[in-house]
Amino acid sequence: MKYERNFMMSLYRVKQFYRSMVSKINDEDLEFLKMHLETYELQLLNQLPTYEQKHCINVARDVKLTCNQRKLESNDLIKVALLHDIGKIYNSMNPIDKAIMVIIHKVTNGKIRTYKKNKNVNIYYNHGDIGYSLLRKYGYNDRILFLVKNHHNNNITGDIELDLLKECDDRN
Repeated sequence: MKYERNFMMSLYRVKQFYRSMVSKINDEDLEFLKMHLETYELQLLNQLPTYEQKHCINVARDVKLTCNQRKLESNDLIKVALLHDIGKIYNSMNPIDKAIMVIIHKVTNGKIRTYKKNKNVNIYYNHGDIGYSLLRKYGYNDRILFLVKNHHNNNITGDIELDLLKECDDRN
């Protein structure tokens, strides 16, 4: 069972890497963004590399679909999904750098986290906190800030919106 899970996770990572290498923003994506983001938010999102923008769009679409299926309100959660990785604008790791970080994280069992002076390590582990600080300057409410900050925090469970965001982020 453990080996099957590891194999499936490896396949997922290969798929994720491939998607990041070929990602493009199309007209449908642009319309989706315009429906859910203000002009200044679009400008923020545009500072992310294309593959990160596409990831955020995919997460947001998944959030919208999942909210509809579960009959949950989705407007703020879609905005959060589009902005959840905004903390990555300060250091744009390319897909190869990101893949290397994933491998190093796995090999070191997360101990690489202590090398905070390395920009890639800092962004990989702290982009939620960085995004929180950035969005706080724009006056976002505490709920949105909490979701952005904690979208990788596995110590918080039982929060329906946060759990949904994590679920959709993991799938995309």
